[in-house]
Amino acid sequence: MDNLTILITGVAGFIGSHLAEKLLDRGHNVVGIDNLLVGSRENLKDIINHRKFIFLKRDITKTKSFKSSITFDVIIHLAAAKIPRYGNRIDTLFVNTKGTENMLNLAVQKKAKIIFTSTSDVYGKNNHIPFSESSDLVLGQPEVARWAYAASKIFDEHLIYAFSEKYGIPFVIIRLFGIFGPKQHRSWLGGPIPLFIDAIKNNKPVDLHGGGTQSRSFMYIDDAIEAIVKVTETDYATGQVINLGSTNETRIIDLAKNIAAILKKPLKKRTIIYQSFTGKSYEDVRRRVPDITKVKKILKWEPKTTIEEGLKKTIDWYINNPK
Repeated sequence: MDNLTILITGVAGFIGSHLAEKLLDRGHNVVGIDNLLVGSRENLKDIINHRKFIFLKRDITKTKSFKSSITFDVIIHLAAAKIPRYGNRIDTLFVNTKGTENMLNLAVQKKAKIIFTSTSDVYGKNNHIPFSESSDLVLGQPEVARWAYAASKIFDEHLIYAFSEKYGIPFVIIRLFGIFGPKQHRSWLGGPIPLFIDAIKNNKPVDLHGGGTQSRSFMYIDDAIEAIVKVTETDYATGQVINLGSTNETRIIDLAKNIAAILKKPLKKRTIIYQSFTGKSYEDVRRRVPDITKVKKILKWEPKTTIEEGLKKTIDWYINNPK
């Protein structure tokens, strides 16, 4: 296969940095952009001087950031603002919608395929488990700020379809479910796993929102990267929405117990009510499990790493890379 020139937004983040490394290993040219508000140059230390890698500090919401003579074959749009757990939903809505609009305009200009990472959060309060790509997207009331993230991603998905209809750009929409591994952000932005590792390792209580009886599916980063590379290098998924995740369901409390067992530390638990960190109403999703029949069929892909194997690798990395 010919080498591609690939633009990655959010390249200094968790998924972006792993993906850039893999694509460079496969001989592609990578241009990475990041505003470094959440991502870190440290994540790029192994590739920053690679002859086929260019890093640009850019803000995806500013159109003049992308005037470039470089022709891209593929744009992988990872950069996004997360669930506004502590308010400030305007940033989530603006960054995710304006940033995606800018990337779509760039894709039209460069005649590039765009790969967009959406989220399992779009399935919202749908109670029919597992979620297939044709499942209804069911969100809560607008006074609950958490739904701003899902709403922005749903808007982005519609915007991608609209741009494809009008301009003919090829696209793939990937709905990610619970990706974890080394280099994940150590705050709540990185999800429960890095928070639990740090708390248990330092003999501190683990905060369990609502008691930890809600369940999620977790997939190790290497499996996610393998699938995204397949999407990048082939046209099998072009024009499709695909779920990407593990079908193994884990309760959050059991996740904490597994991490404590691997670290050989006692588990100290602290139940947190949602109102204590939102100050107002908050809704959680009780279960989130993907149906990956579609991606298994079109990409011949499924995750290989068990959660136990992935946790051991992740814990080793966090131990060897303290703050």
